[in-house]
Amino acid sequence: MEGSFDTEESFDDPSCLAPQPPGSVSPARRRVHEVKETKTTINGVTFPLPGEGPEQQLLKPNEWSYCDYFWTDKKDPQGGTSVGGFEVLLQKQLKGKQMQKEMAEFVHERIKIEEEYAKNLSKLSLSTLAAQEEGTLGEAWTQLKKSLHDEAEVHLKFSNKLHSEVEKPLLTFRADNFKKDLKKYDHHIADLRKQLASRYIGVEKARKALAERQKDLDVKTQQLEIKLSNKTEEDIKKARRKSTQAGDDLMRCIDLYNQAQSKWFEEMVTTSMVLEKLEVDRIEWIQQHLRQYTTLRHETDMFNQGTVEPVDQLLQKVDPAKDRELWVQDNKTGHVRPVDLDI
Repeated sequence: MEGSFDTEESFDDPSCLAPQPPGSVSPARRRVHEVKETKTTINGVTFPLPGEGPEQQLLKPNEWSYCDYFWTDKKDPQGGTSVGGFEVLLQKQLKGKQMQKEMAEFVHERIKIEEEYAKNLSKLSLSTLAAQEEGTLGEAWTQLKKSLHDEAEVHLKFSNKLHSEVEKPLLTFRADNFKKDLKKYDHHIADLRKQLASRYIGVEKARKALAERQKDLDVKTQQLEIKLSNKTEEDIKKARRKSTQAGDDLMRCIDLYNQAQSKWFEEMVTTSMVLEKLEVDRIEWIQQHLRQYTTLRHETDMFNQGTVEPVDQLLQKVDPAKDRELWVQDNKTGHVRPVDLDI
């Protein structure tokens, strides 16, 4: 039963519990027909119908807070079991943990590339290619090869820092007890939700029992009026007392239900705020270490620039005339030129 009448209002009226003369219809029964449905109960949780009652205000306006937007269950588009709003929040936490892990894997692959690059640069710096180049150009060429070794060291240091300052923090953030804590939250809210569902079943049973008692009372009253039964007025009073007791039972069940829903509501607000804070912390943590990645990357560019500056300086000093002079001095075979042959 989705909609329900306000039972507390129905039975707070003393007239509905007071003895009624034979042949009358109980006020509780009349009230059932008169009450306009203003609420609906979905999966054991009661909500106001659209346009009914005062407009609800967000608990944290303009913040898109978890505590304001996950009260109803999310329907499965495939027609399967619906998922509770709190379960959606838990799935977000688990997805965030997985994304964090995948980011760490990405950085690890970046580290492997840096290590391989450093290894190849170092190996190339030892090459004997063009080792016999001479003069100022030879000096610049030798410095260029040395710069590869220096650059390899820069990239190796970069890879080491990536591991210690980016990859490792991403891997170790909330590594201990995180999933256990989520399970505790899950079980706690799930238990409260189960209790709420159980209380609602109790309300529905009590509502059905009341309807049956009221129907029995009406039938006996009508039978007495048309002399179809030898039931005495005492029998009518007895049926009315049972109907009244059923009303009291319904009020008690509704009170227990409302208490359970209030407790679930409070814990949902509190726990959803905890999950919201966890997500903020996760994002800020990752942001901090991705910024560290860019800082290290800028440092690497700066250090790499430092490895080529000596090469630039020597290249500026390359002098073809000087190289020719040095080479001629080392390799000359004689400066006396040939002359004409005489007879």
